[in-house]
Amino acid sequence: MSTLRIPQPVPPVADDCEQLRKAFAGWGTNEDLIISILGHRNAAQRKLIRETYFETYGEDLLKALDKELSNDFERLVHLWTLDPAERDAFLANEATKRWTSSNQVLMEIACTRSSDQLLFARKAYHARYKKSLEEDVAHHTTGEFRKLLLPLVSSYRYEGDEVNLTLAKTEAKLLHEKISKKAYSDDELIRILATRSKPQINATLNHYKDEFGKDINKDLKADPKDEFLALLRSTVKCLVRTERYFEKAARLAINKRGTDEGALTRVVATRAEIDLKIIADEYQRRSSVPLDKAVAKDTTGDYEKMLLAILGHDDV
Repeated sequence: MSTLRIPQPVPPVADDCEQLRKAFAGWGTNEDLIISILGHRNAAQRKLIRETYFETYGEDLLKALDKELSNDFERLVHLWTLDPAERDAFLANEATKRWTSSNQVLMEIACTRSSDQLLFARKAYHARYKKSLEEDVAHHTTGEFRKLLLPLVSSYRYEGDEVNLTLAKTEAKLLHEKISKKAYSDDELIRILATRSKPQINATLNHYKDEFGKDINKDLKADPKDEFLALLRSTVKCLVRTERYFEKAARLAINKRGTDEGALTRVVATRAEIDLKIIADEYQRRSSVPLDKAVAKDTTGDYEKMLLAILGHDDV
């Protein structure tokens, strides 16, 4: 469920472009005007604004925004204004240039998008960076991280609801056998996580718990400091409990000493039009504080205003 609040009726796109142009004019940028427009338009509307802005003024709206804005506010507006597939490509490319912790972002994109969304992201990556996401992931990663991430980003899963319960039982036993032997990067374990449909994986993990008395992620906590095991646990959570994964990501970003703006921005920008309402409800259930109130307390200025607009709580 989306948190986005779109005005009814929506102003003509030409009017939005004219107002954005006015926001950039003069000595000071009118950030509130930018927020009032972009913070209340869906992906299709934002794409049309970008196209119309370029046709009208001969300038890329993203470049104009980057020039006028700064810091966390600029990054949030930039990510938000990108087409979802472009955004995923941008985030993935950033991740391929950073250290091991960025593997989480690659896994997140690979496991929380639909098969078509991931395919579109790979196409956008190819168009934007003139190379494939797969080759950059292969170059960026090594060892067991590469062994897991490469098939995840290359995946095109079946999206139907059909589940093979016999297969679920067989593969639950296989997973338990590999985990018991601490063969965490075993080919068969990775094959199951990287190729099976999400309903099939969910059925397999339910049988795992019924048969062996533990949630699989409990068995993957053999070494809490092991970065690969942490990535493997996150992979499982992303595949079958997406909203809980993002709730935890938001909670950790806000509760961290010094807010992790990068993670908070990513959660809000990528989930607002999908399931951010569910994530916010889960956040309040876990923290006893509404997500918008926590964001308002932990952030400031135009960055705070834009986050709250996307969350549907400009009035906080």
